[in-house]
Amino acid sequence: MKIDWDRRTCARRGHITYLPHEEHLRNKLRAGTALGEAWRCLRCGDFVLGTPHGSGPAADAPLVPRGKVLRDLFLLRFLAVERAVRGVFIVLAAVGVWQFSNRKDSVRKFFDEYIAVLRPVARHFNYDLDHSPVVGTIQKTFGYQHSTLMLVAGALLAYALIEIVEGVGLWRAKRWAEYLTVVATAAFLPLEIYELTEKVSWLKIATLVINVLAVLYIALAKRLFGLRGGRKAFDEERHSASLMEVETSAGVPVAAHHG
Repeated sequence: MKIDWDRRTCARRGHITYLPHEEHLRNKLRAGTALGEAWRCLRCGDFVLGTPHGSGPAADAPLVPRGKVLRDLFLLRFLAVERAVRGVFIVLAAVGVWQFSNRKDSVRKFFDEYIAVLRPVARHFNYDLDHSPVVGTIQKTFGYQHSTLMLVAGALLAYALIEIVEGVGLWRAKRWAEYLTVVATAAFLPLEIYELTEKVSWLKIATLVINVLAVLYIALAKRLFGLRGGRKAFDEERHSASLMEVETSAGVPVAAHHG
């Protein structure tokens, strides 16, 4: 089923109408009804009763995202939420590392006591806790110096900040955030591939696939780094998508209006 992004968005946020100063456009965008004047929505094209939300020259009509542009905005906001949620979890991980660095001795004592209680139970099920990879990894962390753990916490916080900034920027459809997302995500792809060579898991595979698709989608759809005409083509696409309804509804050719 094809999604009508324009009507879907208008149903959630309301219509956007505009009264152009040009009389021939105004007459085409206005309809008289038994209930009063109705104006054509710049997003979905439906006629809406009531006073227009704005007025002015047609060239100054708001750039309302429509169609493909609106769909792209929805996908960007999906990525924004994913980045923001990931950033919050990384912040929590950084706080955990920081707290661990300050309470390492007490945590080690608790861990040793916990292992001592579980060791007989594990032996009953023929499991050797002393040679467990998980237990071994945890024991290694107790040997890390305080400065090393603080460095790890700082690196996690920096990474979390990048993720959160990406999320905020993508939600607001900022072009700099799109560049930041592509560069930052692409920079971590080699590390994700290396981790897969060490140990394969469905979570790692899914993360890698999502990040690769995100890089390709944003770079191509948003015409970054000069792709598909670059910034000029991107701005022209937005402008035509937003004002096309005004121009076609009025019966004025696009080329003539901009020429």
